[in-house]
Amino acid sequence: MRTPIIAGNWKMNKTPAEAETFANEIKDALNAIEGVDIAFCPPAIAIPAVAAAVAGTKIGVGAQNMYFEEKGAYTGELAPNMITPFCQYVILGHSERRGYFGETDEGVNKKIKAALAHGLTPIVCVGESLEQNEAGETHAFVSGQVKAAFDGLTAAQMAQCVIAYEPIWAIGTGKSATAEQAGEIIGKTVRGTVVAMFGDETAQAVRIQYGGSANEKNIAEYMKQPDIDGALVGGASLKPVFIELVQNAI
Repeated sequence: MRTPIIAGNWKMNKTPAEAETFANEIKDALNAIEGVDIAFCPPAIAIPAVAAAVAGTKIGVGAQNMYFEEKGAYTGELAPNMITPFCQYVILGHSERRGYFGETDEGVNKKIKAALAHGLTPIVCVGESLEQNEAGETHAFVSGQVKAAFDGLTAAQMAQCVIAYEPIWAIGTGKSATAEQAGEIIGKTVRGTVVAMFGDETAQAVRIQYGGSANEKNIAEYMKQPDIDGALVGGASLKPVFIELVQNAI
């Protein structure tokens, strides 16, 4: 049985002081919930404050991005060893990183390998646009992203990863794939591709989240799908209602 993981992607919201205050407000209620892994993913500048706030709880901390090099002339980037003192997770390949900042499948693959080498659990995002969805290209595109992201990994490394299926058309729009749609794509396309690459045993160990306007009202329906192992949550993770979302997820 895979332990579900609910990660809150706070994106570019909350100053360090705001992030620390919010983490302190909701950490005790979240820490009391059994049977689920929880992670806060604040902006980089707020990571140390949030890590200090949740110290001593089971709540993990994740970065929203990182670079694959150890050090160097990469202005504005964070090396893996800069976040490992504070983080257990790192989100990689989010559609906003791909769309706004030109991240490529090749770059995501390098980041995954760097994250694993530093003991971080990568939460790797894949997902199609509305145009691709309507054109019937979802399976081919998402499967291709999975193949490119995890190329060159061993089965043991793959088993340590988390995948977040996030249909781009459902992020921050209020729209969402139905639980049945998401479950089918996650099961047949995402997990099915991992089966083809690494075998069934490894694929069954990998946790796959749904991301895309998940909230406290719809999360239970997603979690009823056998291949959905949690959620990568945006807007709903910025408010105390995140507690209700996590409760409803299990």
